Amino acid sequence: MKRLLVVAAAALTLVAHADTYPTAKPVTLVVPFTAGGPTDRVARDLAEAMRKPLGGATVVVDNAAGAGGSIGANKVAKAAPDGYTLLLHHIAMATMPTLVRNIPFKVDSDFEYLGMINDVPMTLIGKPSLPAANYKELSTWINANKDKINLGNAGVGSASHLCGLLFQNAIQVDMTTVPYKGTAPAMTDLIGGQIDLMCDQTTNTTSQIEGKKVKAFAVTTPKRLTTAALKDLPTLQESGLKGFEVTIWHGLYAPKGTPPDILAKLNSALKAALKDPEFIKKQEGLGAVVVTDKRMEPAEHKKFVAAEIAKWSPVIKAAGVYAD
Repeated sequence: MKRLLVVAAAALTLVAHADTYPTAKPVTLVVPFTAGGPTDRVARDLAEAMRKPLGGATVVVDNAAGAGGSIGANKVAKAAPDGYTLLLHHIAMATMPTLVRNIPFKVDSDFEYLGMINDVPMTLIGKPSLPAANYKELSTWINANKDKINLGNAGVGSASHLCGLLFQNAIQVDMTTVPYKGTAPAMTDLIGGQIDLMCDQTTNTTSQIEGKKVKAFAVTTPKRLTTAALKDLPTLQESGLKGFEVTIWHGLYAPKGTPPDILAKLNSALKAALKDPEFIKKQEGLGAVVVTDKRMEPAEHKKFVAAEIAKWSPVIKAAGVYAD
C-alpha cells in the first residue's frame, strides 16, 4: 500500500510539472563532447532558437565529454524524466552500441526520441603536397601506396574516424589510422604533411579548403553541395564509389518516461527552432543542412537511427575498434 502511494505521488508530481513546464528551472541540453566543437556549436544555436517557442525558458548547455559520447548520454538516460534534462547527440547514437564496450544504457529503449536537427556533409581531403589533383588520381595514388598511407582522425568514435572506416571499407584498402585528441591537431598535421588523408565534416574543413591549405577531392553526400566554397567538389558516388554516403546528423532526446505532453511541447519547440531563419543561417554557416523532412517526428527519428545502427555495426565490427 505504501509503495502504491509513493508511485501515485510521483505520478502526480510529474503531472504537476507537465502543467507548468518549462517554468520551474532552466532546461539543460547535455552535449557529450567538449565545448567549442561542431556539436557544441549546434547545441548553443539550438538552445537560443528553442528559448522563444518554450515560452522564454532559459536553455543552457552542459558539456559532458568522454567515452565516445557515452558519458553525456548516460547522464541523460539516468536523469529525472521531467523534460529539464535533454541530450543533443550526433551519429554516435548509432555507433555507440557497437563502438563502446559495456555501454551502460540502451539507445533504443532508454530515451524518448524528439526529432532530428540537421545533416552535416563530410569531405575527403588530403595534404597539400599529395600528388593528385582529383579523386581519380587519388585512387591511383592510394593503390600504389597502400602500405604507406596515414589516415588521420579526431579520435576513436569521432565523425572523421567513422568516415575513414567507411571509406577504407568501400575501397577495400587498410590504411594506417592515426587518431588525435580532436580535429585541430589532426588538421595541423594534415596541413603540415605529417598525415596524408582525412575525411571530416564541412564544419571543420570548409575554411581550410577555401584557404587552399588542404587538397579537397570529394563530398560524401548523394548530390553536390551548393555552398560557394564546395559547389565544384564532386561526390564520391559520381567519382565511382557507388552507394557511398555519410552525413553527421544531430538529434534531440529526453530520458525514457518523460510525460507525453512535455514531449509534445519539446517536439513543437524543436520544429519551431528548425524553421527559425536565424538558426537556419547559423547552420548554413557551419556547412550543415537543417532537417525539413519527416525525421522531425519522433517515430521517424527513431526509425532512422535504427537504420543507421544497422549500417554502422558491421563496419565497426570489421575494423575491430572500440572506445573504452
